[in-house]
Amino acid sequence: MRLGRVTGKLWSTARIAQHAGKRYLIVQPIDTDGKDHGSALVCLDAIGAGPGDVIYWARGKEASLAFYPEIVSSDATVVGIVDQIANEAS
Repeated sequence: MRLGRVTGKLWSTARIAQHAGKRYLIVQPIDTDGKDHGSALVCLDAIGAGPGDVIYWARGKEASLAFYPEIVSSDATVVGIVDQIANEAS
């Protein structure tokens, strides 16, 4: 799983049936310091995240498992909202 920040929503009037009723979010990947890390991407929302939320997201096969037992194809899915990040020195 990876960290990200929700920067917006995306609307689509034409979508596959599996995505009916699901939201698309624009996510900016971030590092543990909250700094942008890579390019923004579109994720399906499995948990109800919104703009400004720090989230964690899954990619690949794991992205589809967030909707189990429903079968939903997804390359990237928001699977959790982050409450706190603690950077502790080891």
